Amino acid sequence: MFSKILIANRGEIACRVAATAKRLGVSTVAVYSDADREAKHVAVCDEAIYLGGSAPKDSYLKGDAIIAIAKQTGAEAIHPGYGFLSENANFAQACQEAGLVFIGPSAEAIRAMGGKSESKRLMEAAGVPLIPGYHGDNQDAQFLQQQADDIGYPVLIKASAGGGGKGMRIVEQSSDFIDLLDSCRREAITSFGNDQVLIEKYALKPRHIEIQVFGDTHGNYVHLFERDCSVQRRHQKVLEEAPAPGVDTAMREAMGTAAIEAARAVNYVGAGTVEFIVEQREGTMNFYFMEMNTRLQVEHPVSEAITGVDLVEWQLLVAAGQPLPKSQDDLTINGHAIEARICAENPDNNFLPATGTLFTYQKPEHSTFVIDKNGADVRIDDGVREGDVISPFYDSMIAKLIVHAPTREQALARLDRALAQTRIVGLPNNVAFLRYILNTDSFNNANLDTALIEREQDKLFDQHPLGLSTLVVTAITQQLASEAVLQKIDNDPFSKPTGFRAYSNYTRSFSLIYNERSYIAGISNWHNASGAERKKGGDNLSSFTLVIGKEIANTQDDSNINVAAQAETVYEGQVSYDSSDAHNHTLWLEGARISAQSWVNSETVYVFTDSGRDEITLIDVMAHVGEDTAAVGSLKSPMPGQVVAFKVAVGDTVKKGEPLAVIEAMKIEHTITAPTDGVVAELLFAAGDLVADGDELLRIDSESE
Repeated sequence: MFSKILIANRGEIACRVAATAKRLGVSTVAVYSDADREAKHVAVCDEAIYLGGSAPKDSYLKGDAIIAIAKQTGAEAIHPGYGFLSENANFAQACQEAGLVFIGPSAEAIRAMGGKSESKRLMEAAGVPLIPGYHGDNQDAQFLQQQADDIGYPVLIKASAGGGGKGMRIVEQSSDFIDLLDSCRREAITSFGNDQVLIEKYALKPRHIEIQVFGDTHGNYVHLFERDCSVQRRHQKVLEEAPAPGVDTAMREAMGTAAIEAARAVNYVGAGTVEFIVEQREGTMNFYFMEMNTRLQVEHPVSEAITGVDLVEWQLLVAAGQPLPKSQDDLTINGHAIEARICAENPDNNFLPATGTLFTYQKPEHSTFVIDKNGADVRIDDGVREGDVISPFYDSMIAKLIVHAPTREQALARLDRALAQTRIVGLPNNVAFLRYILNTDSFNNANLDTALIEREQDKLFDQHPLGLSTLVVTAITQQLASEAVLQKIDNDPFSKPTGFRAYSNYTRSFSLIYNERSYIAGISNWHNASGAERKKGGDNLSSFTLVIGKEIANTQDDSNINVAAQAETVYEGQVSYDSSDAHNHTLWLEGARISAQSWVNSETVYVFTDSGRDEITLIDVMAHVGEDTAAVGSLKSPMPGQVVAFKVAVGDTVKKGEPLAVIEAMKIEHTITAPTDGVVAELLFAAGDLVADGDELLRIDSESE
């Protein structure tokens, strides 16, 4: 076994590798960029060496610098994690020439299987089933379009050197082919430095099922069963589970045998994943080779959970020249595991990646790192801590939440509960969206395919599970609890936030925005609870009368507002609450007891209950006095990123919805469209420029002007 290794990666996979190394007594060296100087992976490793600038090309893709650091620190081997240099044959070769062990397959195996076109030719020769397509070297755009026309639409354009859902486009008709090919090639160059593509028939109701394989230097091969990764957005995985629902013993053995033959064809050593596209037609499932990822996969924990195998430990053992610890007959499936990828993104805005600070990051009760035959009930792999910044330079994933249980039904319930206990505030994220998926009929009944999200979209997007009254009550309770903490309320009536009056009742008003609509809430009869009420809720129990009205006109006199008289009343009732601090509240609302947590970021109150999460804006009117509204026709970048191209020039006439610019962020391209009809007046950036969230990209003058 090695005494010291360098981990040539960042984030959760660097932390994951370091955890196994520490358990085995292997010292670790981290490398870091400017953006990652204070990152978690830097803290958990034994040593950390500065690598370069924040952009991957200036740091994590600098193979020569990484090798130099490994030799400088006395590391004997380099673990590449996944992404970055993990499937770079030249880097693997350079490690070998430098006298370092590359913890992964040989450069020859990476070259053979890393290029999708070449790997398909190898698999065809080995008799592995292939889906119809073109995998050749002719990359002329017109030729490729003709190949797609001959195959028949829809087709899938895929970057030959790609992975992780990047450099992929579905083409529905011939007239869209060239534009989507150009976009695919740009994304492939950015992510992989290679714009070669292949064309494949897009399968009907496809499932994405993959086999975890392992080989050693002694000629031994095993597979660790299958994972279903069909639930995807933007061709990137969202939920993964093992074993795959609906796969019987015969299909499992057939896929496992094909995967081992694929690995054997290139003398594969180490961990790899053979991915299959499974077409579901008339009650049957036919599988076809799609690609082989010559590295550890993001979703490897579900395979670890059902087999009790530490795959990183196996990687280290095999790279050190030892044989595989188990044979195929020693491996069995125990229970069911599901992984959810928690990402910084906005599902309601086409999964737009988000950046920002993890203002609040609270995790459910979990095992820090446990792999054994029984599996950890709840496991979290992450590379961030509360207060860390999610930058625009790397992938948007915050954490992986993995659960294991005896049955799929129990695993679903366990994952839903763990997600319900996850609290993230500070930037958009997909935690609530993941819960919505778990509770769809399609996922519950294992009716899986890569179009599940589109099929269930009515239940997945723009959901508001908590209701207006719960949100308003929690927001007001948060405000009152915060004031109580700040003012250190005592028996002095003049310091109370309740608006003490000696001879009159007082109604306090709150302006709110929820789901793009304006409301005003008024509370009155605010008081500490009676003795009987305290027995029900505790010593801190208080109550007030609440009235909520919608679309209230602004008023200058809020000293005694009768909310119901100003607009339609949408809620009126008595509320009791008990706040143990500014974030944790017990509410009694409409006869129901509700446990809620809340955090305020800017003016937005983020509310969490067992039923879900939602947000409401509690307006501080005085903070907005004198503000000007944004100019009509302006167009701002919705995220930090880089301008790839402008689709228009100054003077062009554009229609609402027409593409204007392409922004690249977190290795994904996003097209910005016109918010209105008009004429392009000015371009404020050029292709290649970096832009911040909210930067104005261009100006459009209305045609009516």
